Amino acid sequence: MPMIRVLPHAALCPQGAELEAKSGVSICDTLLAHHVGIEHACEKQAACTTCHVILRKGFDSLEEASEKEEDMLDKAWGLEATSRLSCQAKVADEDLVIEIPKYTINYEREGGGKK
Repeated sequence: MPMIRVLPHAALCPQGAELEAKSGVSICDTLLAHHVGIEHACEKQAACTTCHVILRKGFDSLEEASEKEEDMLDKAWGLEATSRLSCQAKVADEDLVIEIPKYTINYEREGGGKK
């Protein structure tokens, strides 16, 4: 069974984590199942960038991103060549090391949704 190693993130996973993952399940769903509260403001529809992660290991084991995902990633804070939307990237058979960026673009969390 592949593992996901989450690098420390001050708010979401201060100590980092080692998680068992199932092939074919998204990185986002795996994180949420292990109580790593990654944001997913669009309910995992690839319509925002709040679940953006950077793969530090295992990027090439994932299926290629769709055009829709690529278009959304262009809007992500801190975009890198190995960035993915965790709601769209499904775990394959290799271990992954991911970094959750310090910032996201979440209009709702920043109070933009309040009237």
